Amino acid sequence: MKRLLAICCYCLGLLLSLPAMAAEKPLPTELAPLLSELTEARLSKAIPVLDALEAEGGEAVQPLFSYMLEGDLYYIKSSRQVIAVSEAAGQETFIDMLSGAELTPLSSREIKKIRVNNRLRGHLRDAIARLQLGSESASVRESAVRSLLSDLDDGTLEAIRDARLNEPSSAVRDVMDMALALHRLNTAGLAVDRIEAIGQLEGSLEGDVRNALNRVAERDPSPQVQQAAFRALTGIEQKVEFYAFVDQLFFGLSLGSVLLLAAIGLAITFGVMGVINMAHGEMIMLGAYTTYVVQLLMPNFIEYSLWVAVPAAFVVSGLAGVLLERLVIRHLHGRPLETLLATFGVSLILQQLVRTVFSPLNRQVASPEWMSGSWEINPVLSLTLNRLYILAFALLVFFALMLLLKKSSLGLNVRAVSQNRAMAKSMGIPTGRVDAMTFGLGSGIAGIAGVALSQLTNVGPNLGQSYIIDSFMVVVFGGVGNLWGTLVAAFSLGIANKFLEPVTGAVLASILVLVFIILFIQKRPKGLFPQKGRAAE
Repeated sequence: MKRLLAICCYCLGLLLSLPAMAAEKPLPTELAPLLSELTEARLSKAIPVLDALEAEGGEAVQPLFSYMLEGDLYYIKSSRQVIAVSEAAGQETFIDMLSGAELTPLSSREIKKIRVNNRLRGHLRDAIARLQLGSESASVRESAVRSLLSDLDDGTLEAIRDARLNEPSSAVRDVMDMALALHRLNTAGLAVDRIEAIGQLEGSLEGDVRNALNRVAERDPSPQVQQAAFRALTGIEQKVEFYAFVDQLFFGLSLGSVLLLAAIGLAITFGVMGVINMAHGEMIMLGAYTTYVVQLLMPNFIEYSLWVAVPAAFVVSGLAGVLLERLVIRHLHGRPLETLLATFGVSLILQQLVRTVFSPLNRQVASPEWMSGSWEINPVLSLTLNRLYILAFALLVFFALMLLLKKSSLGLNVRAVSQNRAMAKSMGIPTGRVDAMTFGLGSGIAGIAGVALSQLTNVGPNLGQSYIIDSFMVVVFGGVGNLWGTLVAAFSLGIANKFLEPVTGAVLASILVLVFIILFIQKRPKGLFPQKGRAAE
């Protein structure tokens, strides 16, 4: 068994190290004179050398151009040998660009960087885009055409036209047609041709297209062309406004998902036990610090750390909640004010404990690669992946909790105690044990909320304090003890906040939401979805 485990660990390490072991593809040997010339050329004379490399090397020189664009292209002083210097996991790798072989480490005195300026960077970006037109990936080809829209010279247009003839993807062909129409709009001498080009560009959300249409609408000598450009811009602006609305809605749902994770555990404990737990925010904080500790223990496996952090945070915060209920809260049943003061004191103790162990400074938790970046739907709308995953995760936790409360014996006991504690106790249900399990469950979910928050903000001792008031607002607004009410209230308040912020500012938006909830509670003291039955009286 031990031998099998060792073999598995070795294979896993080998798989994880494959990207680092891969060498660059070698360049054609006939490019050696041009590479040598590149090391000697001045900045003002480098573009002809790059053009010659592109013409003779084709797609093979794309890695060379990428290294040069990033400032990672060097040459050995003694031999004029062009190399790439890349860094991974704190170690530098030296690769011979001509052969693709990895070299022994070199000192900074032995090598010299091939310099680039802004003019060369722009030329390199265009050259890389032209080379990517021949990529096997349709998304890469589409991205390459989009990157060329701002610099459509004759050579670029010829490359796009040639690629257009054999392009299998309709989406890429559409972008190529847009590039050709944009060039036609900028260069056509006849008004009829410019109007036809505007018709082809109508509805496009590309920034370069909108800039060109704005320029034509203001400066074109033909009134007919100006009117056509203005109509096209009006339709585009309507689309932009719609996608701006969708973007705000997404951020509102994102904030609502965070509020849902933070409040759902509080809704359980508040609804079942009637306890005003002011230490609930610190359970969130414990979950966030658990994520930080897990990443410290798994520095080489950040991609998998969250899969370990979620159950670990649930266990740590859940055990802290059970301990709090057993040592403090069970002695204060029926005395809500004393419970509030006691849990507030516990929250201060936990904050100071974290400051002592981790220091008062904020800690940054790294996001895995699969949660970084954004999903670009179109040029004016992109959804950040971390918020999208957290939204899906919040809904998953919510429905898993609903299933637990509906289908498990613990859920049956929790519902019985929340509806009528005295009757449940008389029927033989161990209410004390149910209280401890419920409090642990609510605190564990708060710990999971801390894992999600660690991907959005820095982790610090005061992290939970930023969400405790909002959590109580969500619970009270939705209806104490009602999970569906918590879901509706969390997303409603999140969306309301995000739509008010651009108009009133973040602080005033929060104040207005608070005033609204106060007025709402005056009319409906039991919230949106009040409990029904004798226990609600």
